[in-house]
Amino acid sequence: QVQLVESGGGFVQPGGSLRLSCAASGFTFSGYTMSWYRQAPGRERGLVSQITSSGGTIYVDSVKGRFTISRDNAKNTVYLQMKTLRPEDTAVYYCHVVLGYQSYWGQGTQVTVSS
Repeated sequence: QVQLVESGGGFVQPGGSLRLSCAASGFTFSGYTMSWYRQAPGRERGLVSQITSSGGTIYVDSVKGRFTISRDNAKNTVYLQMKTLRPEDTAVYYCHVVLGYQSYWGQGTQVTVSS
């Protein structure tokens, strides 16, 4: 049974930092691309960052230079280090993996950036 469990969200002031974690289980974590998405109120869910099984990364333009995705295959965990947070980063952040034709999502973790 595939499970993705996010943690690390919270409330932070503009300019602050948070590190999100996604603990994965039920599949061979090291062999798959892992992604972080986010969804703000009234908006569609969109890709934030992605890391391949070999460590290649991509970022949406709005987070380049501020967010860093990484993975620890020994811990079956993917991370999203977020720095210099802005109010527009406020959203629910979701972990995501595609296994074959099946798409899996975590339950999400809320990130709120506000003064």
